[in-house]
Amino acid sequence: MELLDLSAPIETGMPVYPGDPEVSLGPALTVARDGVNVLGLHLGSHSGTHVDAPFHIDDALPTLDELPLERFHGPAVVVDARGLGSIGPEPFEEVRAGVIVLVATGWPFGGHGHPYLSAEAARLLVERGVRTVGTDALSVDPTPADDFPAHEILLRAHAVIAENLRGLDRLIGAGPVEVSMFPLRITGGDGSPVRAVARVG
Repeated sequence: MELLDLSAPIETGMPVYPGDPEVSLGPALTVARDGVNVLGLHLGSHSGTHVDAPFHIDDALPTLDELPLERFHGPAVVVDARGLGSIGPEPFEEVRAGVIVLVATGWPFGGHGHPYLSAEAARLLVERGVRTVGTDALSVDPTPADDFPAHEILLRAHAVIAENLRGLDRLIGAGPVEVSMFPLRITGGDGSPVRAVARVG
C-alpha cells in the first residue's frame, strides 16, 4: 500500500480562481514575542485543493456540513483526460455508482484554458449515480467562463466537486485506488480546502 498526497501546498500568493480572495499567510504569534508560534491565514473557501458544496451555487442547496461523509471518501476511478479540451461523456461510459471519479488532465496548477467537463459528461455522471467528481484543473468548467453548466448539473444533484487536485497522472493505471478528501467542518460552508490523499494498491 502507498499513500500519495494529491494536495497543493497552501502558500502566500498561490494561484486562485479569478475574483477569489488572495492567499496570505503570516505569523500572528511568535515564540520570540509570545512564547508560541501561531500562523495567521487569509484565504477563500475555494483556495488550493478544495471541495465545492452544492450551496456554492444556490442558497437553497445543502451546505458543506449537511453532506454525508461518504461524499469525501471511497474507491476512485481515474479517467485519463490529458490532451482533451471539452471532455465528452465517452471516457465515463464504464463508470458506475459508488465511486469517486477523478479526472486527470495533467494541466499546470492554476493555469487557465484547461480541459473541462461538457454538460453531457456531467449529466451522464449524475445519471450513473456518481456524487463526487474531482479534477486536477482549476475548475470542472472552463476558466474563464460566463456560465457553469458542469457545476450546475453536478451540484444540483447534491454532488461534491473537488478541484485543484495534484498528481492525478500518477494514479492512471495504478490499480485499486481509494481517495480521502475531507473538508474542514465549516458550519454553513460553501466549500473548503482539503488534504486529499490517495491510497494505492
